[in-house]
Amino acid sequence: MKHPAKPNEVAAAKKASPPPPNLDDLVLSCSVGNYPWDNWQRKALAAGVAPELAGLGRAVMREAYQHDWDKRLKMLCGWNDHGRCMIQQALHSPAVVRQRWQRMLDTDGYRGERDPQTGEWKSWP
Repeated sequence: MKHPAKPNEVAAAKKASPPPPNLDDLVLSCSVGNYPWDNWQRKALAAGVAPELAGLGRAVMREAYQHDWDKRLKMLCGWNDHGRCMIQQALHSPAVVRQRWQRMLDTDGYRGERDPQTGEWKSWP
């Protein structure tokens, strides 16, 4: 039988768990070539992700931050786990991941798309 945590145990657990990173602080403290998406690409290549797919993943991670995609999409784009799941997915299902990541970029995080006839951007409701 599990006993409820005591108040001092809860306080200690909160102190032990760092708060989620403030993305602006994290990104703005970086130098050129050392942004989280650059570091992710290097890790992906070292893990064996194909160069083209690693470049696409880098772009997705960067756009998720720079275009302020919704929180769920940022999570899918590696912002909660430093991109570890993205690398695993890219290694396991590269064709599926390539299609998903390209769609995210083409639609700016599922917010709209370019009209194929006019090239005009159409936002989705």
